[in-house]
Amino acid sequence: MKNLLKQLIASAPTLDNGERKAAEVLGDYFHSHQLPVQIDCWNQNRANITVRLPSSRRKPGLLLAGHLDVVPAQPSQWSTDPFSGIEQDGCITGRGAVDMLGGLAAAAAAIVQIASEGIPLQGDVILTATAGEETDSCGANRFVQTAAQTIGPLFGILVPEPTNLEIFTAHRGLLWLQITTRGRSAHGSMPHLGINAIEKMTPLLNRLFAWSIPQPPHPQLGNCTMSINQIHGGTAANIVPDVCRIELDIRTLPDQSQEQVIQHIQTFLDEQKSKDPDFLAELSVLRRCPALETAAGSPFLQAVCRALGTDRTTTAPFTTDAPYFRPLCPDVLILGPGSPAFCHKPDESIKISDLLTAKEMYLKIIRSILQ
Repeated sequence: MKNLLKQLIASAPTLDNGERKAAEVLGDYFHSHQLPVQIDCWNQNRANITVRLPSSRRKPGLLLAGHLDVVPAQPSQWSTDPFSGIEQDGCITGRGAVDMLGGLAAAAAAIVQIASEGIPLQGDVILTATAGEETDSCGANRFVQTAAQTIGPLFGILVPEPTNLEIFTAHRGLLWLQITTRGRSAHGSMPHLGINAIEKMTPLLNRLFAWSIPQPPHPQLGNCTMSINQIHGGTAANIVPDVCRIELDIRTLPDQSQEQVIQHIQTFLDEQKSKDPDFLAELSVLRRCPALETAAGSPFLQAVCRALGTDRTTTAPFTTDAPYFRPLCPDVLILGPGSPAFCHKPDESIKISDLLTAKEMYLKIIRSILQ
């Protein structure tokens, strides 16, 4: 398991490199244990990988679903090579060690052990590792489109994202919007000949800063939030800007309509246009992901809690690919090794003891539900 994680880190599955090499590393690991895999490749360097342990199918199966890709790393900010996978002081350090190659390595090791035991399963165990979770979730969507006709009934889906080994049952959704205002360029010494796109953005910014999205708070997740995190406008100090763009990060709740949020903001643009004939603006969606919530009464959640001897659950502060898998089964839980606080940071590292614990937890869940 340790060597697998080090090899996955060394494959450097960033967006620029793609996930194909990481998929091949995981494929070689399963092949070395006589387990067949399916690697789905596209665009030369993108890839998903899936392995299945067959069963009598007397029970619905269990899907473990993670992602292969990692965010980029700036070597100058690290004390070691971010893609070396160095082991020291009981930890493995490298980009993706926590998010989420460590969870994948633990899940893969659990599946290999289940296969080696040769004990008949009553439901299939499937592991898939997909592309693009950090960017556009292309791999998860691609897998679901294919698997919807072939995977068979599922009892539940487990996502081995880092949770400090706690069971996460919910997280907020993600809605990234871009608003572009357009003007007319002119020489900076003669601004009256142009239309300043930054100036046209100003009343909209003021309205958004003063606005609270109308949505009751969720009992566990709290409020829907909005943050204006990027603004771009102009090309030089002596040119009236003809374009200005802002980007919004909105986090939505499980029972909230993202379409209504979009419509609210579109209304702001329409109202500003009615006040100012020179106001030209466009609203576009950069990325979106639904919120996740698995009910406390879920049989899958209850079975996982029994297997692990706990009734403690909590919610995730981040967004994952988990909601994209819900067309295959509505009951999705997040459980994995590593602290979310280390995600996307320099010197990202994971405790080897947490990897071992996660593997044992996955073994308990599989055995309890499917044997």
